[in-house]
Amino acid sequence: MGRLEELRINAYLSEVARGYHNNAFVAEHLFPTIYSEKEKIDIFEFNKEAFNIYNTERAIRANSNVISPQGFKKHTATLTENDLSYPIDYREEQEAEKVKLQLHATNVVTEGLQLKHEKECADLAQNPDNYSNGNKLILSGSSCFSDPTSDPQGVVDDAKDAVSAKIAQDPNTMIIGQAAWKSLKRHPQLKGLISDNQNKLVTLALLKEIFEIENIFIGKSIFANQDGNFERIWQDNIILAFVPNLGASRTEYDPSYGYTVHKKDSLNIDEYKKEGNKVKYIRATDIYTPFLVGAEAGYLISKVNGDVSQT
Repeated sequence: MGRLEELRINAYLSEVARGYHNNAFVAEHLFPTIYSEKEKIDIFEFNKEAFNIYNTERAIRANSNVISPQGFKKHTATLTENDLSYPIDYREEQEAEKVKLQLHATNVVTEGLQLKHEKECADLAQNPDNYSNGNKLILSGSSCFSDPTSDPQGVVDDAKDAVSAKIAQDPNTMIIGQAAWKSLKRHPQLKGLISDNQNKLVTLALLKEIFEIENIFIGKSIFANQDGNFERIWQDNIILAFVPNLGASRTEYDPSYGYTVHKKDSLNIDEYKKEGNKVKYIRATDIYTPFLVGAEAGYLISKVNGDVSQT
């Protein structure tokens, strides 16, 4: 295969990688992507000032309304390069249609990078140390949602109030771990809001109405731990957050719970050879780092089912 053909295939595979999306991944809803031209960037940690609603009305000949700056934290960070390769032996390539095998390899390495990103974001969002005392709650005893007498609606309402008290905005995004979702969709209090609720489960659409939260997603993704055992990335937790719905116009200056900063056009697929050119490698490379930039805009509800093991 000539060099020009290799470049064409690599460019095609890079476009495949950029369009690839696994529906099980939900981290992007808490840590949406913004792009940077450089790897070294300034990260702003948002405080209450960024979310304030100010009095802007001015009477004739009155003084202008002036903000009293509270200051903000800024630190310089360097984005992290992530890469993953998939080996293809020349004999495998001869037995398969070349581009299809490379497409399979592209999907594998791309999903590998996305799984790593999902885990990094989940670790940030589910770490109680990242929240102030007023922005987290550990359930226990009869308050756990596995207890039929518990009050999920009240717990979520209190969490929303805690966030709005800090940033003057209600959280608009919720991530629910699979174990927590299993309890919520069967909870008697929530099922009681369904007409003719016998043998029915609470749907995600109904939960959005009950909790009055626009974006709710279930974290179902799984990873293999160091012992080779499968675990849920999103554990027995619920995360509420305010994430602005800005689409492609979003920048690092827009107050939000979190962001993932990607270097622009850094996701690429290439191939290289070694071991006497009998094995080629399809490699995915991306440069990014997730940041929790507005912890006051989030709330963590932990141990939704108490100490019940994850399933």
